[in-house]
Amino acid sequence: MNRKKPDLLKFLDDFALAARGFLLAFGKARFRSVFILTFLFFGLLINLLSNGFSSFRLLFSGNFALSWKILSAAFLGIFGIGKNLPDFLLNFALTLLQASLVSLVVFVYRHNRASAESSSGLESSALVAGLAILGSGCPTCGTTLLAPLLSTLFSGLAGGVALAGKLALLFNCLAFLFGLLAFRKLGLETYAIIKSEQFMNRKRKETPAHESRS
Repeated sequence: MNRKKPDLLKFLDDFALAARGFLLAFGKARFRSVFILTFLFFGLLINLLSNGFSSFRLLFSGNFALSWKILSAAFLGIFGIGKNLPDFLLNFALTLLQASLVSLVVFVYRHNRASAESSSGLESSALVAGLAILGSGCPTCGTTLLAPLLSTLFSGLAGGVALAGKLALLFNCLAFLFGLLAFRKLGLETYAIIKSEQFMNRKRKETPAHESRS
C-alpha cells in the first residue's frame, strides 16, 4: 500500500524539480539573455525607487553628469556597493527571484504559443493539453513583481519613518514567499516542457534508424 508523501516533502521534491527546470532552461542562450536583462532592469529600478521619486527627478533634470552619477550608483547598488548588508541581501534576492520568474514566464509563453501554432496531430495536441493541465497562467507573478517595487517606493517616500520601513520589509518578505510559490509552478512547467522536447527529439532520431533497418 503506497503512502502519501507529507506535504513538506512533496513541496521540496517539486521545488527541486523546478530548480532543475530552471537550470535546464538557463543552458539556452535566449533564456540567459532575458534573465540578465531583467535582472539589471529590476535591480536598477529597485535601487532608484529606494529614494522615492527624487532620483527620477534628478535623473531627468537634463544634467548629464548628475544623471550618470545616479545611474552608476543604482547599478553598483545591485551588487551591494554603497548599501548596507541587510538591504542588499533582501533586494538582491528579490531581484534574482524576479529575473528568474520573468525568464520562466517568457520561456513558457513562447513554448505554448509555438506549440499552439504548430500543433497538428494527436501527440502534439496531447502534449499541449498536458502542459495546460500542469499549470497555465501565474496569478501570483503580478503580485510578486509589483510588491517589492511598491514597498520600496513607499519606504522611500516615507523617509526614515520606522513604521514605513517595517511595512516595506513585510511587503518584500511576502513578495519573496509568493515568488517562491510562483517559481515552483513555473519551474515545474519548464521542466516538463524541456523533458518533453528531449523525448520528442530522441524519438525523431530513432525513427529514421528504424525505417532504414526495415
